[in-house]
Amino acid sequence: MKSGIGRIRGFQSARYSRREMLQVSGLGLGNLALTYLLNQEGVLADGASSTRVINSDLRPRAGHFPGTAKAVIQLMQNGGPSQMDLFDPKPELTKRNGQPHPGQVETFSPEKNRNILLASPFKFKRFGKTGMELSEVIPHMASVADEFCLIRSMFTEHNNHSESLAMIQTCRIFPGSPAMGCWLSYALGTENQNLPAYIVLRDPAGYNTDGRLVWSSGFLPALYQGVEFSTAGAPVHHLNPELPLPPGAQRNDLEFLQQLNESHKDRHPGETELEARIQNYELAARMQLSTAGILDISKESQETKKSYGLDNPITAGYGTRCLMARRLVEAGVRFVQVFPPLDPSFQPWDQHNDLKVQLETICAHTDQPFAALIRDLKGRGLLDSTIVMWSGEFGRLPTTEGDFGRDHNRNAFSSVMVGGGFKEGLVYGETDEFGYKSVVNRVSVPDLHSTIFYLMGIDHERLTYPHHGILETPTDARLTKARIVNELLKSPPKG
Repeated sequence: MKSGIGRIRGFQSARYSRREMLQVSGLGLGNLALTYLLNQEGVLADGASSTRVINSDLRPRAGHFPGTAKAVIQLMQNGGPSQMDLFDPKPELTKRNGQPHPGQVETFSPEKNRNILLASPFKFKRFGKTGMELSEVIPHMASVADEFCLIRSMFTEHNNHSESLAMIQTCRIFPGSPAMGCWLSYALGTENQNLPAYIVLRDPAGYNTDGRLVWSSGFLPALYQGVEFSTAGAPVHHLNPELPLPPGAQRNDLEFLQQLNESHKDRHPGETELEARIQNYELAARMQLSTAGILDISKESQETKKSYGLDNPITAGYGTRCLMARRLVEAGVRFVQVFPPLDPSFQPWDQHNDLKVQLETICAHTDQPFAALIRDLKGRGLLDSTIVMWSGEFGRLPTTEGDFGRDHNRNAFSSVMVGGGFKEGLVYGETDEFGYKSVVNRVSVPDLHSTIFYLMGIDHERLTYPHHGILETPTDARLTKARIVNELLKSPPKG
């Protein structure tokens, strides 16, 4: 008796190979599956992928067009700095302190929020030639207000720290996508081949919310992820062996390990983690010779160290990280990410209660070093080519929570941009009368990212990487139509 397959209409023989069976059955699903898998492996050539360049090293590269900036220092103020207590004065909020909010605000912890308006405990003053209104709690930052491009109309997509931190780094609220520094490293490489393109400077006491996810390379090759440097002890983790080795022993070990890795890579092409590890070993050897000098802040003048607050235990930790950031971009590093002090009892800018005391505490740590960094970059001729970004992941509510605190607010926050082609002395956008929602010239997180990429010479829609059959972009251009905010820039776009 013939096989049942042979009796199916259109089949001339019962003898088919497995590949032939997949080709002609299931309405072509076999072909679809094969196409997907080949595309995921990066071996399917078509009109787009055959001409696409996928970078696999950190050599310096030109952007899509000439950019005004070469490097970014991201001062990540995680926790949610309160806009109406720092950058966005609200006379109506002061006038109606203690009264119910006329509407209903969106809260993260509704059981603790009483919907009662809470005035800022701080006074605002005018600073600089532009007369920018800023809080008395940040006098050092205010002293360089003429360099600020202050965006008062930022908004984001989520009220929780983890999702909003992912958003401010990746333009997506879920983890698994590359951070901005990874995309810039992938696109442009780095000017210094003896250092990573993307360096992270965190508080040695520990990690803030989301930990290493904040600088993850996501679906990009691991070569482009952030590399942690320490401001306490050896600056580079695991760079030197814990126990001294005889002369030449470490070199012999590394050479033998390289041979094993190269052999394994030949048998398993396309494993980006292994390729990144091999390149990192090579980079580590170069770093042993170069990092000691670049990161040795003892060579700085006493005046410089004092300006960053290194003589004060309150400012010394954050000041050291800011000073190291300047030295790193000066040495040609593409992206440096600096985190604020870590308090074991609360996130540094997460004032759910005791707003006045907690804001005074964190500002005392970070205020002076920020101003020193801006002055130092400008004095060395680096500010025009370096973007400094000071921002949290969201803002705070104008209503009171708990014991004189503020809850999370995704609808409005402020970001400070300095240098690299951003306008100086500019206040852009407005929130409503209480600071709850951005209402005039609203700027989304993808908008801000696309503007930063533009200043770095990158078209955020043309920079792509294939992932699961999709050409991913830094701003998730398939779903989000981010815009370059021309009003923030010294010069109109060229690209």
